[in-house]
Amino acid sequence: MEHALIENCGAASRGSIEVICGSMFSGKTEELMRRLRRAKIANQRVEIFKPSIDTRYDDQQVISHDRNSIASTPVDSSATILLMASEVDVVGVDEAQFFDPGLIEVVQQLADQGVRVIIAGLDMDFKRQPFGPMAALCAIADSVDKIHAICMECGRLANYSYRLVEGDQQVMLGEMQSYSPLCRRCYLRHQKNEQKQ
Repeated sequence: MEHALIENCGAASRGSIEVICGSMFSGKTEELMRRLRRAKIANQRVEIFKPSIDTRYDDQQVISHDRNSIASTPVDSSATILLMASEVDVVGVDEAQFFDPGLIEVVQQLADQGVRVIIAGLDMDFKRQPFGPMAALCAIADSVDKIHAICMECGRLANYSYRLVEGDQQVMLGEMQSYSPLCRRCYLRHQKNEQKQ
């Protein structure tokens, strides 16, 4: 019994939750893919999941804005990840902001079972509000890396995804023609101009 407890503690100590967050076009997916490729080089068993609603570049693969890609499994709910992630060492989750709140418990369970979980997602929506389960995932993570895009107007570090097209719904898939990464000052200037119009 004591030996089993020690083994379980050992497995859990290897588990971890890593979050990569930031605005659109900051390189979150690139960083996720880099970490997963390194895990594969180390002969670890890797599985990557993405929300099935994310069909911008491809139905199956995770593809960065730079058009780099990695094979993935699209899923409709976070519970499916738990069912499909048996016998793996590393789980990657892209576009985590689009998942249901159950993702928080799913990644906790995986990490507790000794799995390294790497999550990438937008921390804020276009209104600068916390997006989906990302705030809670940052809270429970062992490590959080907030990475930045470059402001398309002044060249400073950009934290925000400014929406260029009409629409008030939180979830709107888009690329460079739909969103622009902006720093705080440029974002607030645009917001002020919108209010005037």
